[in-house]
Amino acid sequence: MKIENQNPAQRHGDAEKSIVRLSLCLCVSVVSGFLPMAASADSGWSGNISVVSTYVSRGFNQTWSKPALQAGVEYNHDDGWFVGTWGSNVSPYFIEGGSLEWDTYAGYRGQHEKLAYEAGLYYYRYPGARINATGTRYDYGEAIVKVGLYGVDVSYALTVTPDYFGFNSDTLGQGRDQHSRGSGYLSVDGSVPLGEDFSLGLHYGHQSVRHFSDYNWSDGKLSLDTAWHGFDVSLAYTRAWDKQGAYAQYTTGVPDSAGNVRISDPTKGRVFLSVGRGF
Repeated sequence: MKIENQNPAQRHGDAEKSIVRLSLCLCVSVVSGFLPMAASADSGWSGNISVVSTYVSRGFNQTWSKPALQAGVEYNHDDGWFVGTWGSNVSPYFIEGGSLEWDTYAGYRGQHEKLAYEAGLYYYRYPGARINATGTRYDYGEAIVKVGLYGVDVSYALTVTPDYFGFNSDTLGQGRDQHSRGSGYLSVDGSVPLGEDFSLGLHYGHQSVRHFSDYNWSDGKLSLDTAWHGFDVSLAYTRAWDKQGAYAQYTTGVPDSAGNVRISDPTKGRVFLSVGRGF
């Protein structure tokens, strides 16, 4: 990524964000958000598949405004433990050398009276993607805890690998031999019923990047959600913002096949549609 010819994960001008989720998480999948927070009643496999008009994660458009196909599977044990995997296509204009996000996770979830809780680990990876200027990969892992009460879920994701999303002194050109382990993402999510068939989804998130606060950001989302003939349908508006405008001119700095360097603002407000189904 470059921000004004600087990468949010590298000021040299290459971008990439590798993600795989390895989760031992007592919280819902951060990327897809499909799974409800509740104690597992029965052992067994479940899955989901969806098509989105563009893939947005933590306020960042990762498919360069193009559609994405996403799918995941999860195994739940009746004592509360679970393990799963999830994937989506991504854009090489957002992630240098990347075309796939592959997440793996495992964790535990439960419920005490009206309080639901989850905790675990996620690992995010983009196979083959790296910031070539420094050889840095964007793979990273997070430990996540989540609680839910009266329709409001609060989660916190803590980076446990040396770098979050490839952010370090080499890639950002700041400091010396510093890494971003200990970065965190706070998410607050709620749902308000609108009659029998619709609900209003509300989300606020804040990402702090340890040692590199110029790259902190917040994001928000407002969605209208419903079920239609067995499909989950969501129409949402989302955007992210930061104090420094660090992401306003985002680029990997790598020319495409026509020799052009693609520049965009992945945090700007946008409307997107999601249609998915669980099985």
